[in-house]
Amino acid sequence: MKKDIIIPTVENVFIAVVQEWSDDFMEKVWFAYLVNDSDFNLDGVMIVSKAFGTIDGEMKKTSLLRHAFVEVPAVSVVKIEMIEKSVLALNNEFMVTFFIGEKLYDRKFIFKANSITPDYVEEVPILFVDGVIVR
Repeated sequence: MKKDIIIPTVENVFIAVVQEWSDDFMEKVWFAYLVNDSDFNLDGVMIVSKAFGTIDGEMKKTSLLRHAFVEVPAVSVVKIEMIEKSVLALNNEFMVTFFIGEKLYDRKFIFKANSITPDYVEEVPILFVDGVIVR
């Protein structure tokens, strides 16, 4: 019975974190983006994010944040949320669920603790700016 269940693989959809200037904070802050580098529209997109890990030997975790997008067109990006600098020392997880046609896809993207830094940047497709990518 389990062998009959087909779990589709998420391809060309990923999360990128980009540093941008914020007038509200008067400094550069990190923003998470959903990048759809595929030839398909993503419908009914749900993203649940959280951060968790250990700081100074004490277990920490944030609240869940939920985001919904009716559609993310092919070869496009959508801004998800700002990542507060105090949670950069934690693992940042984004659970992404969406439809392509009638098929449901889901994938968990995790930025490991302290990996969101200028040391790990590369060019983000479609945005053409430097950022940290988890594929």
